[in-house]
Amino acid sequence: MLFLSASTRRSTVTHSPLPTDAPAQGAEPARFNRKLGVLLGTLLPANIAMFMVWGATASLLLSLQIQEIDPKNKETNLSLVLTVGAFCAMIAQPLAGLVSDRTRSRFGPRAPWIVGGALVGGLALVGMGLGTSVWQIMIAWIAVQIAYNFAQGPLSAVMPDRVPSPLRGTFSAIIGLGLMLGMVGGQMVGSQFARNIPVGYVFFAGIALVVLTLFVVLNPDKDNRERPREPFNLRVFLSGFWVNPVKHPDFFWAFTGRLLLNAGYLMVSTYMIFILQEYIGVSKERAIELTPQFALLSMAALLVSTLVAGPLSDKLRRRRVFVMVSAGILALALLIPLLMPNEGGMALFSLVSGFGFGIFQSVDTALISEVLPSKEDFAKDLGVINIAATLPQTLAPALAGIIALSFGYALLFPIGIVLVILGGLAVIPVRSVR
Repeated sequence: MLFLSASTRRSTVTHSPLPTDAPAQGAEPARFNRKLGVLLGTLLPANIAMFMVWGATASLLLSLQIQEIDPKNKETNLSLVLTVGAFCAMIAQPLAGLVSDRTRSRFGPRAPWIVGGALVGGLALVGMGLGTSVWQIMIAWIAVQIAYNFAQGPLSAVMPDRVPSPLRGTFSAIIGLGLMLGMVGGQMVGSQFARNIPVGYVFFAGIALVVLTLFVVLNPDKDNRERPREPFNLRVFLSGFWVNPVKHPDFFWAFTGRLLLNAGYLMVSTYMIFILQEYIGVSKERAIELTPQFALLSMAALLVSTLVAGPLSDKLRRRRVFVMVSAGILALALLIPLLMPNEGGMALFSLVSGFGFGIFQSVDTALISEVLPSKEDFAKDLGVINIAATLPQTLAPALAGIIALSFGYALLFPIGIVLVILGGLAVIPVRSVR
């Protein structure tokens, strides 16, 4: 298996250098100024809007749309669509980061792609609502994945672009909170469109476009048209898709930990609507009713864990222990449905998994930002490290679909337990971050 990640050596291609207002390494202020305050306040709604799209579509509306078209083959079709789409996302994010790093505009390198990606992704999402076959939905979903990842990649580069390292735990907590609130909120709001899926797609497309546009307006970047741009080097770019464990072991282990933890969590969360029907044994209508209720439980738990873990991580100057604790909590959560295969068990799973995944998301971005191989190519490196989140979206649905069809849904839980435990153990060898 190939391990994909960011550049394993400092690129000879100089992409966008740090903005002049970015804090210098070794002289980073540890206090908020007005710009950082605005950035912190707007990163939350920006990430909520971005991940509401994924929470509503991939976790709910897309599943229901495919089930309506072909109920008998819903698992196979969902696995196919999600796998192909996530593979495209896996390629799109690092490419988006590279393009963003090299962009020269009066609005800086990030804003054009954040807004443009949201616009094109929204149009693709609206088109997906008009699909009447699995193939039409797949084509539209590919466009959705590529476009929104061209927005998400540059958005993820904003924190290391502008935030000093001592404050990244707090900002990481806000980003993680936005991710989880978006995913959970997307499921909750998306359930209200279960009987009118195309309208739901229009709603979430509009929300993402408006909020992300406001984000770039309120956080303007500097005109970078005068900055030099070296010719593109294909060999150097392609070499960035390989993690050299010898040259960059910390980056490799951080990547591996994120990959495994996300895979274990997605093994179950991707198929939640079908698990409720096939494993727990409730009707489709009851599953739609339960989804927002369980999402609310997750949201309550993640609010507590995220808001506590991120600042506490900054105060203690420790990241790895929080990742390991989150892995243990997620393993416990995945054990619950095996022991309690009923609605109560799934409710408890939602509560505990929300708490554990909230801890993970609140500190993992900070950990990743502190082991990046390049201090210049933030967007490209972060775009490729996000493969650790998007690659499980490729592998987990395919593997989960095969397991569910061949052995039943119950086996998803122990496999998920093994993956999250391995993900927690993977950060132990990281040495440059405590």
